[in-house]
Amino acid sequence: MSRTLKVAAAQVGGIQRAESRQAVVKRLIALLREAHAAGCELVVFPELTLTTFFPRYFIEDPREIDAYFERALPSAATQPLFDEAKKLGIGFHLGYAELAEEGGGIRHYNSAILVGRNGRIVGKYRKIHLPGHQEPIPDAPFQHLEKRYFEVGDLGFPVWRAFGGIIGMCICNDRRWPETYRVMGLQGVEMIVLGFNTPDSNIFHSEPVHRRMFHHMLSLQAGAYQNGTWVVAAAKSGKEDGHGLIGGSAIVAPTGEVAAQAVSEGDEIISYACDLDLGRNIKEVVFNFAKHRRIEHYKLITEQTGVVLPPE
Repeated sequence: MSRTLKVAAAQVGGIQRAESRQAVVKRLIALLREAHAAGCELVVFPELTLTTFFPRYFIEDPREIDAYFERALPSAATQPLFDEAKKLGIGFHLGYAELAEEGGGIRHYNSAILVGRNGRIVGKYRKIHLPGHQEPIPDAPFQHLEKRYFEVGDLGFPVWRAFGGIIGMCICNDRRWPETYRVMGLQGVEMIVLGFNTPDSNIFHSEPVHRRMFHHMLSLQAGAYQNGTWVVAAAKSGKEDGHGLIGGSAIVAPTGEVAAQAVSEGDEIISYACDLDLGRNIKEVVFNFAKHRRIEHYKLITEQTGVVLPPE
């Protein structure tokens, strides 16, 4: 008998810089209720869901920066979301900026949590592939200062037995790296949930928005197929204080086929009843890791970071 998990990707339209966490949480609760009414058991919210995408701004005051971070979840502002989820018996994935007191110091991470149907946190992930730059770029239309405001995640790519399957998490730029999916694939992952905030323009080179959407979908579909896993991606999208973010929230099957995709750039629920056994044949035949992987020839992947050209 197949194992079915009905999941929703909860796309969230632009969050303005002046919008309070309480106002955002009300929007998330509305999406949670809509997903529950559709019979969903798990809702995936975007990266940095609770605030505007603040890495686009160069902020010098540490207190102003820290105001975007959460010291603990649930917080006073987010407790209503946890309470409503527990009341409805629905789980969720939430991306947020995490301020952690660890090792005798303060650490800043771009993080996500997975919350069970009982309102309790099942697991946490901290973003590993931080894009952008550390120092502000003069005259750029906006900044992308993730390398300035966040540290590289230190939890690896774990998976959890939850919602009747094996669930993993990643965040935004992680989805573009095949290593992200493969590490979880080697742990038998059956569904990867993720949130993203992807600008509709690139400050480093000219790139049309349709190509950015194509690369986004390509990454999800390739990662899903090559590891026989569902991938559920939720966008923060639309205009934030005049800056655009692509939509493209999607649920991708282990076959690489798109099962559902958002059609707007605003608050929107898309859902699908995912057969967690659908990827079994892919795992057992085409991508049977134990039978076909040749790790003796993959050493460059872990021994070398950048490109080294062959001798002339």
